Amino acid sequence: MTLRSDRQAGIIRTERGLTLAGTRITLYDVMDHLRVGRPPNLILNWLPLKEEQLDVALSYIETHRAEVEAEYQDVLRTAQEIQHYWEERNRDHLARIAATPPKPNQKALWEKLQAQKARNAAES
Repeated sequence: MTLRSDRQAGIIRTERGLTLAGTRITLYDVMDHLRVGRPPNLILNWLPLKEEQLDVALSYIETHRAEVEAEYQDVLRTAQEIQHYWEERNRDHLARIAATPPKPNQKALWEKLQAQKARNAAES
């Protein structure tokens, strides 16, 4: 696999997609934070980036908006398909686990948990 890079911008293309050089942070990770309205100073709290790296990412996103947005939508679609696959694959298994009664030594804990859930629901 060949890696294409934009050395000036510090953005490289890896098997994970458009990535900040020297990190495992993709532009799609940054886009996730931008989508929920986080300002740059909060993005720096969430992602292990230096201010200069975030500036490079934001500049690249702005300069290549259409390309990055199209790839980001593909990433979101793929993630949703993967999530749906695993939910379907595990549906029966999780239903069996949920239907399994608690073990005798866990019965008191189970009853305490159910009582707490009932109290929480009543307070809501």
